[in-house]
Amino acid sequence: MSQPKSKCAALALILLCGASCLLQAQTVAYPSKTLRWVVPYPAGGGSDFLARTISQQMATQVKPTIVIDNKPGANTAIAAVDVAKAAPDGHTFMSADNGTMVFNPALYTKLAYNPHKDLTPVTLMGKFPMILVVGPASDAKDAKDFIAKAKAKPGSVSFASAGAGSPHHLAMELLKVHAGLFMVHIPYRGAAPALVDLAGGQIPVMMVDLAAGSSFIKSGKIRALAVANSVRLPQLPDVPTFAELGYKQIEASAQVGIVAPAATPPEVVEALHKQVAEAINHPAVRQKLIDFGIEPVASTPEQYAELLRKETVLWHKIIKQQGISLD
Repeated sequence: MSQPKSKCAALALILLCGASCLLQAQTVAYPSKTLRWVVPYPAGGGSDFLARTISQQMATQVKPTIVIDNKPGANTAIAAVDVAKAAPDGHTFMSADNGTMVFNPALYTKLAYNPHKDLTPVTLMGKFPMILVVGPASDAKDAKDFIAKAKAKPGSVSFASAGAGSPHHLAMELLKVHAGLFMVHIPYRGAAPALVDLAGGQIPVMMVDLAAGSSFIKSGKIRALAVANSVRLPQLPDVPTFAELGYKQIEASAQVGIVAPAATPPEVVEALHKQVAEAINHPAVRQKLIDFGIEPVASTPEQYAELLRKETVLWHKIIKQQGISLD
């Protein structure tokens, strides 16, 4: 009676070893063909710079070619649908920002993809912290002075943004809520034209990321009053955080991560994460990102998923409270 049991145990061990070897083979084999990195914005912007900078370093780490595929449109939905329908083998993935993974489901009643069901988090690559900036049309001495003057005359202050529903727009809505302000939103098609009008005195204030606004701040065309970050930015050491001014809940940034099709196996997600994180943590890459105005992160898939859960709760509440819709 003991012999059949021994044979069964031996067979089970062989099957277990076989499964383990197969898993190891799958892990080692990745990537096995060209990697398609989808960027939901045109070439030349912050998300594109982030993807190309990291992919250049990754190209020294992996043998297959990495192709950046810019697919802008529909507030990143075109790219999201494309990636959601791709083969879940880790060879197609996309740069996904707050709009893709957090804002869009609250801004649109109908969305062609579901970020939670159709896409899986791989890593948060970096953050673009938001900065409250004013142009020559504002006589505010500092952030507290600006808030006091805006509060004294409700509706008298207009603010620009890089577009309705953008991180720049919603960061200002967050300020409005926690500082008790009523200001009029003037959406632009991108941060660049908004900054030109801000510097030209056509509009007094906006939230902007350092990557977009650095040259305007350095040249003195606009002034930075406060940063919506947990700590001061190394590039702007004299500019206080909102927390230092008594507004601890005002933290906002454009957050760009990598997501893959939902059914991508966990071991493939981890293999992709490992390659991206290694590239981000390369000293030369980190410095290049910091110089551009990006805070490098390289979080684990689990950390990124948890961040998305928290961000969804926060921003869906703000969007609903402020009655913001893009339908």
